[in-house]
Amino acid sequence: MSHSRRRLDMVTRQLRARGIQDARVLAAMAAVPREQFVTREQNLEAYADQPLPIGAGQTISQPYVVARMAELAEIRPTDRVLDIGTGSGYQAAVLAKLSHSVRGVEIRRELAELARRNLDELGLEDVAVRVGDGGYGWAEHGPYDAILVAAAAREVPVPLAAQLADGGRMVIPLGEPRGQELVRLIRHGDGFTRASFGPVRFVAFMGDYGERLAPSGN
Repeated sequence: MSHSRRRLDMVTRQLRARGIQDARVLAAMAAVPREQFVTREQNLEAYADQPLPIGAGQTISQPYVVARMAELAEIRPTDRVLDIGTGSGYQAAVLAKLSHSVRGVEIRRELAELARRNLDELGLEDVAVRVGDGGYGWAEHGPYDAILVAAAAREVPVPLAAQLADGGRMVIPLGEPRGQELVRLIRHGDGFTRASFGPVRFVAFMGDYGERLAPSGN
């Protein structure tokens, strides 16, 4: 089966069948070649409904989780989006299909460089990735209408919350390694409403608002 057939099968069997309803999210997932963002060894597994290794001890999230987070973020075509924990760039590519602009932050230099190459090869517009501690976001391009975080923090990093626009949505996994939940925050002036959308399992957030990155990792 070709990758394009596997991609459409993923949308039908993994996304629609599990409750993803946003037509724009489904179209974005059908348009982005996930095989571009995994290792050569994992190429044939690119559309499996599971995380896959991308190097540097990190993984690319399973397709359902990427779609679920994008759906919860309620991204509009005019939105500015911040992607924290960009990894190899897959989620950033999906977000770029949904929004006006995407800024990605990845703490591991080798992965940030990989993400840039992957995104450049797809010719996506107004997407940029920088190396940095995701807990501090990318304030120069804020405020953001949506912030998506692909690593589990114990608490919401204060600088990220500050970079969320009024009415903006943040989707972030929170909790300990064995007890995480997917949370959406919506900003209302100086306050936030919070809702939980069930258990998840992500890699740990790295940096000042999470675990310390090993010296050799960046």
